[in-house]
Amino acid sequence: MNRNDLRRVDLNLLIVFETLMHERSVTRAAEKLFLGQPAISAALARLRNLFDDPLFVRTGRSMEPTARAVEIFALLSPALDSISTAVSRAADFDPATSTAVFRIGLSDDVEFALLPALLRRLRAEAPGVVLVVRRTNYLLMPNLLASGEISVGVSYTDELPANAKRKTLRRSKPRLLRADAIPGALSLDDYCARPHALVSFAGDLQGFVDEELAKQGRQRRVVLAVPQFNGLGTLLAGTDLVAMVPDYTAAALTAAGGLRAEDPPLPTQSFELSMAWRGAQDNDPAERWLRSRIQMYCGDPDSLE
Repeated sequence: MNRNDLRRVDLNLLIVFETLMHERSVTRAAEKLFLGQPAISAALARLRNLFDDPLFVRTGRSMEPTARAVEIFALLSPALDSISTAVSRAADFDPATSTAVFRIGLSDDVEFALLPALLRRLRAEAPGVVLVVRRTNYLLMPNLLASGEISVGVSYTDELPANAKRKTLRRSKPRLLRADAIPGALSLDDYCARPHALVSFAGDLQGFVDEELAKQGRQRRVVLAVPQFNGLGTLLAGTDLVAMVPDYTAAALTAAGGLRAEDPPLPTQSFELSMAWRGAQDNDPAERWLRSRIQMYCGDPDSLE
């Protein structure tokens, strides 16, 4: 197909295709695009004719893409981002008068420990903006960015959409939390003998700590797994439970009193906390302002040296 042939391609069809790739459901795609299901079905029929391929095959309650659909999507998604950037006007951004709505993704540890300082800054500079926070992690981040449900996210990240950009904000070391009054740091024997609490989004009972302990022929006993950090101080209070958390989360939890933090009695790796954002909004003045504030109030340049 040459560029003259593009005149017969309806751009709206490509948007429907991209949404179907994300949602894998005609019903959900219709809801996302504020269209009726018959309109999505009709668009899918035209897409199948355009690409001469079924594109999606129903398996149970889901629509699985064909190999050709996956190939098209890999080429199409960055192209749509480029089109969006080209046709959008990069208007000046004035935080003092803006009423923009920013949709960001934060992991639970970041929301609990780092969002308060960021929010205070945003409220001081841009009192009219609206901040919508979505819970994310390394598993959820790719789809939230690719679908446009968030424009930027802060989390530990793994795979990201091909058109996304990423910047490391800080390197975090784990800290050991405890609420007991026994003096001195815990030895490795004491650490292994204590009952442990674990913050796990997925409800796992093991993590990187268990891998490090296994290298030394040791193990621990996790007796509590919770999905978020904000109640950890209350849960540890009055018990002999211990918990390993990121250093910035430990600082927020100990600031409330009743807990103390110390270096763990075993070698631990550092983790890179990253900010990731949609490539299509890389040069948007409002988004650049937001990312600069996220870097300023969620980052730690000293940890990157």
